[in-house]
Amino acid sequence: MYSFIINSLFLNKSSDKKVKNSKKSKFKWSEIMITKLGIYRNKVIFPIVILSMTIFLSAWKNPDPEEGMYPLSEIRHLALKEAGLKIDPVDIYNPKGISLIDALVNVGGCTGSFVSEKGLIITNHHCVFGALQAASTVEHDYIENGFIARTHEEEIEAKGMTCQITESYEDVSEKILKAVSAIKDPAERLRAIEKEKKELVRLAEDKDRTIKAEVSEMFEGKTYILFKYKEIKDVRIVYVPPRSIGEFGGESDNWIWPRHTGDFSFLRAYVSKDGKSASYSKDNVPFKPKRYLKVNANGVDENDFVFILGYPGRTFRHKPSEFLEYQEKYQLPYISKLYDFQIETMQKMGENNHGLEIRLASRIKGLSNVTKNYKGKLKGLRELALVEKKKAEENELQAFIDSDKQLKSEYGSMLSETAKIYQEMFKNAKRDLWYGQIYRSSTLLRLSSLALDYAIERKKPDSERKSAFKEKNISDTRENISVLYGQFSIEADKIFFKKMLEDAAVFTEDLRVEAVDKVINRKQVEASIDDFIDRSFSANKLTDQSYFMGLLEKSYEELERLDNPIIKFDLALRKQLSENDNKIKTIEGKLDELSAKLIEVKRLWKKQSFIPDANSTLRLTYGHIKGYSPSDAVYLSPITTLKGVIEKSFRGGEYNIPKRLRELYDKKDYGKFYSKKIDDLPVAILYDTDTSGGNSGSPIMNAYGELIGVNYDRTYEATINDYAWNENYSRSIGVDIRYVLWVTQKIGGADFILNELGIKL
Repeated sequence: MYSFIINSLFLNKSSDKKVKNSKKSKFKWSEIMITKLGIYRNKVIFPIVILSMTIFLSAWKNPDPEEGMYPLSEIRHLALKEAGLKIDPVDIYNPKGISLIDALVNVGGCTGSFVSEKGLIITNHHCVFGALQAASTVEHDYIENGFIARTHEEEIEAKGMTCQITESYEDVSEKILKAVSAIKDPAERLRAIEKEKKELVRLAEDKDRTIKAEVSEMFEGKTYILFKYKEIKDVRIVYVPPRSIGEFGGESDNWIWPRHTGDFSFLRAYVSKDGKSASYSKDNVPFKPKRYLKVNANGVDENDFVFILGYPGRTFRHKPSEFLEYQEKYQLPYISKLYDFQIETMQKMGENNHGLEIRLASRIKGLSNVTKNYKGKLKGLRELALVEKKKAEENELQAFIDSDKQLKSEYGSMLSETAKIYQEMFKNAKRDLWYGQIYRSSTLLRLSSLALDYAIERKKPDSERKSAFKEKNISDTRENISVLYGQFSIEADKIFFKKMLEDAAVFTEDLRVEAVDKVINRKQVEASIDDFIDRSFSANKLTDQSYFMGLLEKSYEELERLDNPIIKFDLALRKQLSENDNKIKTIEGKLDELSAKLIEVKRLWKKQSFIPDANSTLRLTYGHIKGYSPSDAVYLSPITTLKGVIEKSFRGGEYNIPKRLRELYDKKDYGKFYSKKIDDLPVAILYDTDTSGGNSGSPIMNAYGELIGVNYDRTYEATINDYAWNENYSRSIGVDIRYVLWVTQKIGGADFILNELGIKL
């Protein structure tokens, strides 16, 4: 029941990742407690979506442009040839053979793709940032200086990162819905669905011990797909450019076009000599993928057709107007403000302490990414008046329902029931959002929760445990704990924990948090909070990793008896959450049923099929290299150049560049990657594909299925993509493969990588 806590326990380094959101959120009922905010993501499986949901995905004909993240089963229905595709669509996805999708991997929560037969993977710089931070020291600062391994032996472990490759899929909707068909109580129905999903996973993994399985909900309350996948546990860093290239422009340019960021990295996947997944070992050998992408060093031009395969995290385009209202009024403002506070605090702490600066770098980067994304969403929601537009659409839908006696009988109260549930959520928003952030704000509290949950899970049969606590995953969990300690700062923890206590201390009576009330004196709030913080953090043994590992051997009862203020606070907080569990499950269950009805009746109303919201399963999106006009009298072209890098470099700070880059520019030494058409070296590209969080690292392919870039961002206006896509303003950003190859060769001196990619020098 504390899955939202589990999902926030481990720091992950990712993406547009950017706001990748977990399906396992405790507060799934509002999609509010987004547990993968792009910063601290667990090793979540992002499997391929191959759907056989004919009730929703029948005969694609002129689908609305807002729905551009297509499940692979729909490729054959799309007008890809008319759009510009030069290969047979079956070459992209071939259910009976090998195709481009076999080159795709989920790597550390981002998308990546194999680019050689020796397991070489290309993804984003920001996707590898956390692993780079974990490997860095003051003496070897790989974050600032980059990293290169000229031999396999020199490649270093990318701690906390794994690869997942889909093996197969199965539509299990009928099995799950049949198992719960007689259950009327929403809370019980939801629990029964979760139980059935776990059973299906158990059966799949028992049948084949070499795979991992997961059941993904596609349409809420309606469709479920069982995915089986191969996991590669040994991932190593091969080449990462210096931060001045991989993060050029920093937060100032983040989510902004024009971009000039070389956001790419190379990794390599390893397996044991018998080809099986194995933890990091010097005896492992490079993984040989079924398929890898061919790199086209000629790049692309404006208006060229492109397509992307990737794992978009979460979109919410099928949600009711009240969901958007919650986002606009409560979640986005609250988290943006909280993260701004945490970012500013950590930046000040690291100003005169390089070691601490390295330790906090990944957390700062992740939080900064999220808060800028959320501010972009807020701007879009307000300027586009999406809540009002959604309400107007729902009024039309209600009129359609009321016009038919049978429809009114089945769906007449659907929208009003939904609104009633959300009104209750609005009342509890402050406390619920606080619940969603308290465990993320304090590392010690996360560690406490991890120890308590592990003690609970150990009592269960292995097949019934949460994924992180299954025997075959314990080694990965322990490695994640090590990464967590590597990013821990007790001073930051104290400040953040105090901030959360101060926020809860002023909640109204109906929103009181009992765990907080137990440790503060409401007549002397500030003094009592300071006293509790001092007692909780002074010589707290949880700061010792060895001590914590010993706690994982203790029973729940033994942990309860420990005289540790943080653990005691955690226990008190859990008590209140547990008491609310049935209410939460009831709300989740009701919203699942209402969401299923909403899709059903909208399909009848609009007389068209729908694709499910993105949910971290593989999708295809396509479009063209294309500029846009973000404001009146302004047009931004879709290809940036090295000249732009130099122009920005005079600003200094986030725009500093390596001396070597300036020397190469002055000599106009672009090698074979010079573009005659633009008379320069291309750096970044802009295109009108439909992407979201999780598409970071996705391969951008040309009409022939060749790699011509790596996706890493969206424009600021396109942060609203999660709620609505529009051809006028939705643009995605990637690094041009010509810049990737030029930097790798000329800055990194890594000709061996280009040789491995098949690039003739």
